[in-house]
Amino acid sequence: MGILKHPDFRRLWIADLLSQLGSRLSMMAVPLLAVLTLDASTFQVSLLRTCETAAWLGLGLFAGAWVDRVRCLPVLVYADLGRAMLFATIPVTAWFGVLTLTQLYVVLVLAGVLTVLFDVAHSSYPPRLLQPDQLLPSNARLAANHSVGAVVGAGAGGVLVQGLGAAVTIGVDALSFLWSALWLRSIRTPEPRPAKAERPDLKREIAEGMRYVFQHPLLRPIALNTATTMLFQSANGAVVIVFLVRKVHLQPSTIGVLSMIGLGGAIVASAVTERISNRYGDARTLLVSSTGIGVAFTLQALTAPGWRLSWYVVSTLLAGFCIIVSYIVLVSTRQRVCPPELQGRVSATMSFVSWGVTPLGSLLGGTLGTVFGLHATLWIAGLASLAGTAFLYFSPFRTLHTVPATASH
Repeated sequence: MGILKHPDFRRLWIADLLSQLGSRLSMMAVPLLAVLTLDASTFQVSLLRTCETAAWLGLGLFAGAWVDRVRCLPVLVYADLGRAMLFATIPVTAWFGVLTLTQLYVVLVLAGVLTVLFDVAHSSYPPRLLQPDQLLPSNARLAANHSVGAVVGAGAGGVLVQGLGAAVTIGVDALSFLWSALWLRSIRTPEPRPAKAERPDLKREIAEGMRYVFQHPLLRPIALNTATTMLFQSANGAVVIVFLVRKVHLQPSTIGVLSMIGLGGAIVASAVTERISNRYGDARTLLVSSTGIGVAFTLQALTAPGWRLSWYVVSTLLAGFCIIVSYIVLVSTRQRVCPPELQGRVSATMSFVSWGVTPLGSLLGGTLGTVFGLHATLWIAGLASLAGTAFLYFSPFRTLHTVPATASH
């Protein structure tokens, strides 16, 4: 059991698992609802993802400075409750036959604001709850939730959409957020209130976080590589469901099952990353896993009807494995080299750099899909993501074996 013997981390882990499962249901159900029920165009579907992640551009950096001043746990609880209420409106309006794309956009924008607050607080909370030597195994366990959520949520999402409808499936997501909030509320370890600056200065505090990241020889290439990968991964994500429905002619349940099989690699990754990192070094592990992400999304462009559908499974299998390995190493590296008083701001800066490009990537994917076609968009997104690994190869990671515990900047 390891880190799960810690009772309050176990509660955090369960809450995160429930939230991940529900989010994956909506990730599958929302675009399918738009395509199958509301007859949305490729560009309109891409706007859904843009709305969901747009808050990172306007709020991400401020959230980090704010989280460094407050307790994280109440932020997590209220963010979950707010998202539960927002997503619950979708099945209700669908029941009365008044659901529109506009409502989906509004719900996703507001939920995106709460997600920004939740994610920054969630990333900053483990160092306040655990000892430094517990961070890597805790991140591995939390990354496993991404894996399980991706596998079970993708498969269940497709089946539920086909059996119950997309709107009802989104309602299940609302319940998962409520259940997550209840588990978080049960955490008992006191969280000390961070010391407040005598004269708060948001601009200065945000600048400190950004300066730390972009002057740090290890965090800077990580940020640039992650931004490139996320930009083109979101371009891929904006069109892939439309591609599978309209070009490969798959049913929702088939999409879910194929995603579930392919994303099994993520579960394997969460179990073996610590051993791989210890044996080969976290720096080398990061280089290889980041390259694997680019290769995986390039292979996805080979997907077509018939036997070539197997490329979708192979690519998502490889992507799921490499994304989780990379995520565990990245988060652990950031937490190790960042001083406690900057955890929230550095976390927010890294999240802003990565998630802030996501709405731009979604718009890019929708535009490329409309102008050049869905298949060409998958090729462009895959090759560009692979090219982004250059930021890591032309950095100190190329010669490092293990990231120093006290890397300087």
